[in-house]
Amino acid sequence: MIGLARTWVSCLIAEVAARHVKLVAVLLLALAAWPLPCRAGEAVLLDLKGPVSVGAHHHFSEALERARAIDAELLIVRLDTPGGLVTATRAMISDILASPIPIAIFVAPDGARAASAGTYLTYAAHISAMSPGTHLGAATPIPLGAPPSSQPPNPGDSKEGSSRTPANASQKKVMNDAVAYLRALAQLRGRNAEWAEEAVTDAATLTAKEAQQEKVVDLIAVDVTDLLKQIDKRQVDTAKGPQTLHTTGMSVRYHEASWKSKLISVVTDPNVAFILLMIGIYGILFEFWSPGLAGPGIIGAICLMIALMGLSALPISYAGASLIVLGIVLLVAEAFAPGYGILGLGGVVAFVAGALFLFDPAGADFDLSLTWPVIAATTLTTLLLLAGVLGMVLRARRQAVVTGSEQLIGMQGEVVEWAAREGRVRVHGEIWGARSGFPLKTGDTVSVSRRDGLVLVVAPAS
Repeated sequence: MIGLARTWVSCLIAEVAARHVKLVAVLLLALAAWPLPCRAGEAVLLDLKGPVSVGAHHHFSEALERARAIDAELLIVRLDTPGGLVTATRAMISDILASPIPIAIFVAPDGARAASAGTYLTYAAHISAMSPGTHLGAATPIPLGAPPSSQPPNPGDSKEGSSRTPANASQKKVMNDAVAYLRALAQLRGRNAEWAEEAVTDAATLTAKEAQQEKVVDLIAVDVTDLLKQIDKRQVDTAKGPQTLHTTGMSVRYHEASWKSKLISVVTDPNVAFILLMIGIYGILFEFWSPGLAGPGIIGAICLMIALMGLSALPISYAGASLIVLGIVLLVAEAFAPGYGILGLGGVVAFVAGALFLFDPAGADFDLSLTWPVIAATTLTTLLLLAGVLGMVLRARRQAVVTGSEQLIGMQGEVVEWAAREGRVRVHGEIWGARSGFPLKTGDTVSVSRRDGLVLVVAPAS
């Protein structure tokens, strides 16, 4: 009886366990089939407006680091640029190619452009998009300050005849390097390599619609929201492999440029850097002219260091830099060995010539040359300063001497006592030993001819 009961209980437990297993399995299947809400990812947005400079690269690097810190799924660069430095452009492209986060270059808003360096960035991006009314292209490296061609192109010339022909071997090297670089980016991203070559050799340009038709960009979007909508479920190749974008419901976090990026952008502007350079030179010159003030020297040294930092980020012509240094030497020589303005005028001329040839075309693909108003204002300021210093020198030379031994020459005094050819005289309230080749007596009025140590040589006053 007991054995039968045990058997019955065992069967009951087994049946309950089996039912529970089935129930658990049903529940697991139901949970697996139930659509669970997933957290939408984040995208980081930044604006790059103006030249692609060292400051722009710093801003881009900060945004990329922030995207990595918050584990963002996408970095959107809203681009509007006329071009920029080759060094800064290549550095940004290197960051894009090495980025594990997909990067989208969006030429926007309407009326924006991705000219020159912007075209390279657009080709390098994982996703390239343009807003209606924008354009890109004109990626030809151009010499800074190069004079325009004296012969305008013939409208009837063929496409081959209208292309830019390098003037020398150096320009040919720069041109071929740019062509190969842009074609490599086009082949990497599956974009139009033939038109990339035309953008470099012929400075070709495309509108947004034409760029999409020529497979230069991936899509046309009205705004960032439209961009996110169109790229949803798109697969891209990043540094860590293929990724599928999930941009539906994605939140966008805007990245503002830091004060450091803004400061770098201001300092690396050629006009600002040149003005700081001149302030630095003036401050040091004032310190040489009036030793001990300390203030002008300190301010000049700080401005000079900041200017050199800014200029080091630009392609500097050694000839221009040498002329600037020559100008400094001549102005310093004018301060220590006055040459009645000749040395100072030579320094001003050297400064103007150095400013004209300061920047070299090899490191940039758009005009970074100094503007004529800045050069003219700097030259005029230097000339006025030089004229003021020379004017003060001439006025000082025309004034009568009021201190030192030279002050006594020509002054009149009274003979206090006299014997033979020596005695004592009162000059300017002081008693001096004196001698004279003229016969004198006490009370006579005499005039000082010269001073011989502590003895005055006098003569009867006329």
